[in-house]
Amino acid sequence: MSDPTMYVTTRDHSIREEALPDAWELVCGLEVHVELSTATKLFCSCRNEFGSDPNTNVCPTCLGLPGSLPVVNERAVTDAMRLGRALGCDVHPSVFARKNYFYPDMPKDYQVSQYDKPTNADGEMILASGIRIGIERAHIEEDTGKSTHVGESGRIHGAQYSLVDYNRAGVPLVEIVSCPDVRTAEEARAYVAELRNIVTALDVSDAKMEEGSMRVDANVSVRPTGSDELRTRCEIKNINSLNSLGRAIVYEAERHIALYDSGEAPRQETRHWDEGAGRTRPGRAKEDADDYRYFAEPDLVPLVPSADDLAAIDASLPLLPAARRQRLATAAGVDPSAVVVIVDRGEGFDDLGVAAIEAGADPARVLVHLEQNLADGPGKLDAAAFAALVTMETGGDLSSTQTKEVLAELVASGGDPAAIATAKGFEAMDTGELEGILDGLIAEHADEWARYCGDDPKDAKKMAGFFTGAIMKATRGQADGKVVNQLLGARKS
Repeated sequence: MSDPTMYVTTRDHSIREEALPDAWELVCGLEVHVELSTATKLFCSCRNEFGSDPNTNVCPTCLGLPGSLPVVNERAVTDAMRLGRALGCDVHPSVFARKNYFYPDMPKDYQVSQYDKPTNADGEMILASGIRIGIERAHIEEDTGKSTHVGESGRIHGAQYSLVDYNRAGVPLVEIVSCPDVRTAEEARAYVAELRNIVTALDVSDAKMEEGSMRVDANVSVRPTGSDELRTRCEIKNINSLNSLGRAIVYEAERHIALYDSGEAPRQETRHWDEGAGRTRPGRAKEDADDYRYFAEPDLVPLVPSADDLAAIDASLPLLPAARRQRLATAAGVDPSAVVVIVDRGEGFDDLGVAAIEAGADPARVLVHLEQNLADGPGKLDAAAFAALVTMETGGDLSSTQTKEVLAELVASGGDPAAIATAKGFEAMDTGELEGILDGLIAEHADEWARYCGDDPKDAKKMAGFFTGAIMKATRGQADGKVVNQLLGARKS
C-alpha cells in the first residue's frame, strides 16, 4: 500500500458546505455495495441478470430450501480480489460467515457475508484533489432480494402490501467500507465517483447506481472543529445517485448539529433518504456486530489465495484512473486535477491526448479540444491526425472556428486534416487583408473604438470582444483570433 505521507492530507476548511457552521466538522464513512457482473450468482448457477421477470432466476440454493448446499463462484472471488488490489488492499485468507437478522427479502433469514476475516483489508483511495481516504475492508457477500412496498409512502410502514423478488438474492457483491475520513459532501461524491471509475475500468461491474448495482450507505456524525472524537453516527441507507449522496450527508449533518445545539443528541439508527422531501427519515435502531450473531458458515471452506494467484491478479490490473490522470498531466505539464473531466470520460480520451502530445501537438490546445470539443467521443479521429490538426491551429494555418469544423469531420469520417481544410476552402488570411477590415470597422464604429482605447479596463475588454466578433463575422470565421488580438493591441498602442 502507498505511503500516505506522499499525498496531500490536509483540507482547506475555509471551503465548507453552507449547512455546516464553522464550529462543527463532518465525520463521514461510506459503505459502497458493488454487485459483480458474473454470469451466475455467488453460490449457485442461477443467472445474475438485471430486469428478468420476478422470481425467475431462483433455485433451491438461493431460496434456502432444506438440503441445498452452496458452491462458491470462482469468478466472483477473483473479481473481488482484483478490486481489493486496485484499492491498495492486502488480500488475506478469508472465511465466510452467517449474518443472522430478520431479512424479509432473504428466504434463508440470514446472509452469507464475511466478518472478522475479510478477503481485502487496509487499503486507500487518493482523490484527484490529493486527499487520502482510508479503506477498512472490501469483503465478499451475497446480495438480498428486493422488496416493493405498495402504497403512497413506498416504505413498509403504511404499505397496503409488499412484494418480494428473489432474483437478486444471492447475487455476488463486494462491500467497500471506508474509514471515517470524509470531511465534506464533495469529498464523498468524489470518492464514490472515483470508485465507480475504478470498478468499471476493472470490468467487474457496470456500477449503475440507477439499477442498484452500486449502492451507497453513508455513516454521518459531526464533532466540534479541531476535535478528534467520534460521536454517535447515523447510517443513511441505499443512496442511489451522487447528487442525492451530497444532499443527504449535508441534511443529516445539519440535523445532528441542531440536536446538539438544543441540548439533545442523535441516537444511533439507520435512516432513509427521501428525495422528494429533501430529508432523511428514521428507519430502525442500528445493530452492532454482536446483534448479528456471526458464526463461520459451516457449508463453505476458507478462501486461501496462493502467491501465484495474487501475482496473476496484480498482472491483470489495467491502468487505473489515478495513474491515467498522472500520465496525461505529466505529458501536458499540468496538475492532475486539471485533467479529471477528460480521464473520467474513458480511457480512449487520455490515450488520444498523450499520443497527440507525444507527436508534437501543443498540450494546452490538446486538453481544450479533449474537454470541450470531443465530449461525444473521438470517433474515427486518430492521434496522428489530431496532432497535425492542432499544429495547423497553433501555427496560424487555421482559426479556432475552422479547427473545430475540421475536427468534427475527422471525428465523423477520419482522414487528413490538411486535405479536409483545403476542401473546405480554409486558408490562413493575409494580415494585410485583416488590417484593412479592422480599419473599416474602426471608421464605422468610432465610439466603440474610443471606448476600447479608454481607461476603463472592463469596458475596453468588452469592446475588444465586440471588434473581434465583428471581424470574425466579416471573415466568416476565417480570421485567426490570435492575429486579431495582436492587431487590436497594436492599433491601440
